[in-house]
Parts: sequence; structure tokens; C-alpha cells
Amino acid sequence: MDRSAPRVRSWLLADITEEPAGHQGPFRSPPQKEEHKHAWWKVMCLTGVDYFSTLGYQPGIAALAAGVLSPLATLVLVALTLCGALPVYRRVAAESPRGEGSIAMLAKLLPKWGGKIFVLVLLGFAATDFIITMTLSAADGAAHVVENPFAPSFLAGQNMLVTLVLLALLAAVFLKGFSEAIGIAVMLVAVFLALNLVVVVAGFWHIATAPSVVTDWTQALTAQHGSPWAMIAISLLVFPKLALGLSGFETGVAVMPQITGDPTDTASSPRGRIRGARKLLTTSALIMSGFLIVTSFLTIVLIPEPEFEAGGQANGRALAYLAHEYLGNGFGTVYDVSTIAILWFAGASAMAGLLNLVPRYLPRFGMAPDWARAVRPLVLVFATIAVGITWYFDASVDAQGAAYATGVLVLITSAAVAVTISARRRRQHRKSVAFAVVSAIFLYTTVVNVFERPEGVQVAALFIIAILVVSFASRISRAFELRADSVTYDETAQRFIEDAARGTIRIVTHDVERRGTADYRIKAAEQRAESHIPDPDPILFLEVNIKDSSEFATKLRVHGRQRDEHRILWVNSAAIPNTIAAILLDIRDRTGAIPHVYFEWTEGNPVTNLLRFLFIGQGEVAPVTREVLRRAEPDVARRPHVHVG
Repeated sequence: MDRSAPRVRSWLLADITEEPAGHQGPFRSPPQKEEHKHAWWKVMCLTGVDYFSTLGYQPGIAALAAGVLSPLATLVLVALTLCGALPVYRRVAAESPRGEGSIAMLAKLLPKWGGKIFVLVLLGFAATDFIITMTLSAADGAAHVVENPFAPSFLAGQNMLVTLVLLALLAAVFLKGFSEAIGIAVMLVAVFLALNLVVVVAGFWHIATAPSVVTDWTQALTAQHGSPWAMIAISLLVFPKLALGLSGFETGVAVMPQITGDPTDTASSPRGRIRGARKLLTTSALIMSGFLIVTSFLTIVLIPEPEFEAGGQANGRALAYLAHEYLGNGFGTVYDVSTIAILWFAGASAMAGLLNLVPRYLPRFGMAPDWARAVRPLVLVFATIAVGITWYFDASVDAQGAAYATGVLVLITSAAVAVTISARRRRQHRKSVAFAVVSAIFLYTTVVNVFERPEGVQVAALFIIAILVVSFASRISRAFELRADSVTYDETAQRFIEDAARGTIRIVTHDVERRGTADYRIKAAEQRAESHIPDPDPILFLEVNIKDSSEFATKLRVHGRQRDEHRILWVNSAAIPNTIAAILLDIRDRTGAIPHVYFEWTEGNPVTNLLRFLFIGQGEVAPVTREVLRRAEPDVARRPHVHVG
């Protein structure tokens, strides 16, 4: 067992990345290879396995939520999709062309710790969206397996077992390696949409040959809802229950880096990529809107109402019911297989989204363990969570709808708010008003969804709490790292260090708030007396200015300045002790000399000072600097000398 443990660890961490912020999840190319790009319509299929796969369950959910008003409520959904979500995400694509999405836009608007915590909360909702996509899609795929007339009898009622098998297969694929997805996605989406088109044509052909079904529907419509105004009002009220049909927009932005741009594209202005992303978003929204309208009509007209209920043959599989009913069990089975495949691959798309999203933010904030830079440990974590969610909801598609809708709606609302603020800051008055109206509608929809089905926000709250706890625990555990991406110097600082290296390098830390000439003279005299620094030895003062303590790792640019006879090095960073340690080690490596650093003890309660260090980057500077150096350099002979007076 002792021998196998290192092998397992090596296998789990085999693909760990050196640069956490550059982690691209399972779709990343090896560092030595140039990342392959694809036409926008191919990338549309990658996000489409999530977006289009909702046709597997959305018509049934709409029928359960709105009854005979399902087509009208779906029209409201389509109107908000094309006039609300689509314009919002076209703007998001333009302002986050590297796939960061609305989360990054809002993170830039909120400063320091407030922004970091807000991002963590949004990541909780994003995790809800992606995890529930995996579990709901697998549960719906299981429903298509179990309800198929050719399915073995022992699978009857075994939705939970089949769902867990699909999730296990999903995890196994990612553990083995998932390097190419575009080609599979194109094939699955093309086949799935073609089969759905056949089902739609068959449905309308049946209506044409038996028009009484439409008459029955219109009579039920007028009998249950007296006036057109009442129908419109009720459709608006039940619309939030149909919000699952809005999924896919955030994923559409996340896959932007996969799109081929123009030869003239630059990192700061990838116009071709943005144009391709907008085509992707618009085309997918139009295709999905068309299918949602016609399928909501066909299913409510052609399927008896009891079949939509739990245990009914159309529950979670309304279009599959029509495929078997009007095209035979042979075609219906082909349709089931296609639906199962795209639903399973929608889970793969969601898993890939998580593997791209989590390493993009948490390691950069210092809020993820070191192993979070590797794919396989994250796959195991997400798969375990998915199993727990499946057990909690008993593999029910209907029961998971609220949690899924909550995650989707919060992300879309945050995107609408982000573009509203962006338009306002750019003094685009009409656009800011329009986006504000869209934001209000999505906010209303989110609030209604939460109040009507609070289990959705309860699940999201669990994700948020888990992310916050793990993030801050990780931040505390990694607080004693060097936290410097690089250390560079301007010409003056470089000259000061080269001059000091001719003898013993003695660096005295100095408070940035005391920069008068007399302050430097007094500090030099005190340190020479207390620390017995010889008078002939020159002193370099080092000042660290905290700009944003919520940042974790920073690029240090050390500047030099002369104040009378005093030479000062100064730098902006996120934490004083870690910065001092990083600069000392860099000076040692550059000059070959072991520097000495001199501190004064910090006044105040040591526990309070330690907390100040953890959250505002200052406090117990001397002992923390020494601890950072001890962890960074295990060889005592090569470790910079720390003096405290």
C-alpha cells in the first residue's frame, strides 16, 4: 500500500499546470503546441450540447408548469431570450473575449475583498448551474433508457441506478483524458436536431390529418382561461418556471477562445473572435427559439395531460413520446439513443465548464489547494458532488428544475447588471436604460423562482458555503508562500543593490507612512545601535506599499529613490512579509550574497496582528517574514538572515 500511494498521487497530478491562471481544463492544448481553433458554427455545437439538449425535457416541464398555456408561456420565454438574454450576452462577448464571462466583468467593477467574495458567490451559482446540468441531464437520459420499450425488464424503475452509471461513465472519460470534443459535439448536435425536425414534421402531419386535436386544445384554453388578457397575465406569471430554456448563454461565452478569429486579431482587440461569438449566440438562440415554440405546441396538443405527470410516459421525455407514438418504436429508439447521447454529452460540457472555471479564479486568488491545478482530482470532487445531488433529488428531472433554474437565472441576471453598469459608465444612455429593464425582468424572474421553489436557492447556498469555506481555508493555508510571480528592478534599484553587494547587504524595513528625511536618519541610527550594524556598512531601506491585500500573487517591480544620503527601495504589493521574503531571495540569487534584513517588533496583540496579516497583508511582519523564508529555503546556510530589535 505504501508503494501504490505515490503512484496514485502521481497519476492524479500528472497533468498539473505550472501556471494556475492559465489553466484551460480538458480542452487545453499541451503547452508546446499551438491551440487549434475552430469555425464559430462548430464551436456552437460544443455549447449546443448543453443548450439544445434541453429539448429533451423542456417541453414536458413547460406542460407541467403552464398546462394548456404552455405555448403562450413559451412565447414569453422566447421573447425574453431574443430581446433580453441575447443582447446582454452579445455585449458580454465583446467585453470578455477571452471567455471570462460576466463574472470577470463584475469582478473588475467591485474592488478588493468585496469583489473577491462576490466572485466566490457567483462561482457558487455557476457551480450549481453546471453540476445540476450534469445530474439533470443524466437523470433525463436515464428516463429515456428506462421508458424505452426495448429496454430490459430489470431496468424498470431503476432511474437512480442508470443515472449513477451515466455519471460514472462521464467521470471515467475525464479521468482517462478528454482532449477533443468539437468533432463529437458537431455530430451529436447535427443528428439530434435532424431527428427533432423529423418528429416536428410528423407531429404537424398528424395535426393536419386530425385537426380536432387543435380544436380540443383551444376549447380547453378558453374553458380554463376566460379572456386573452387572462391568458397573457397567467403566461407572464408562470414564465419563471420555464427558465430552464435560457441555459447555455454563459457556456456560449466561455467557449469563445475556441473560435477562429481574423488574421488581424490581436490579444487586446480580437474582432474576428467577437464577431464569431456573436454569430454563435444569435444562431443558437434562433434555432432553439424555433424548436421551443413548435415543440411546446405539439406536445400540449398531442400528448394527454396525465402522461406529463410523474410516472407518466411523457414525463421528462415529451418529444421521445411523440417519436414512439407517431414514428414507431424503431425510430423512437434511435431518437432515444440520440437524446441519451446528447444529454450525456451535455454533462461532459458542464464538467468541462467547471474544469475551466474553477482553476481560472480560485488559484489566482490563493483560494484553492495546490492539487486544484490538476484535472483528475477536480473530476473526482465534482463527480462525488454529482452523485450526492442525484441521491438528494432521487434522480428526478422535475425535482432538479428549481436548482438548475436558480443557477441559470442568477448568472444571466449578473450578466445583465454587468452590461448595464458598463453601458452607463460609457454614457450610452439608451442602452443603459434598455439593459436596466432587462436586468429588472431577470431579477423579478429570479426572485419569483426562489420564492416558489426555495429548494433551488438552498442547493445553491450549499455550493456557496462550501466554496467560501474551502477558499478561505486554502487562502490561510497558503498565506506563507512567497506569493510573487516575478521580481524586477528599475535602473536605480538595480544600481543600489549592485553597490551594496560589494560588501554585506543590509536591508532595513521602513514604514511607508514615515518618509521624511529625519525619519530615515532616526531609523538608521536606531538600527545601527540596536542591531550593531557597523557605521561603515551602507543601509538600504525597503518600503512595501499595500495596494490590494485581496490579491494573492503579484508581479513585483522594485523602484529605487535617493533621499539625501539615504537609499530607498520601494514596491507595491499585496502582502508585506511575503514581498520582503521574495525580494531577499531574489537579491541573493542575483548577487550571490546572503542579505541581512532588520525589523522592529510589531506592537499589539499577536493574534490580532496575525489576522491583520491574513486579511490585509500586514501585522506580524518580522516572524511571518522569517516563516516564509524558512518554508521557501530549507537550507539554513542559504537563507537570508533575519534580525529583530
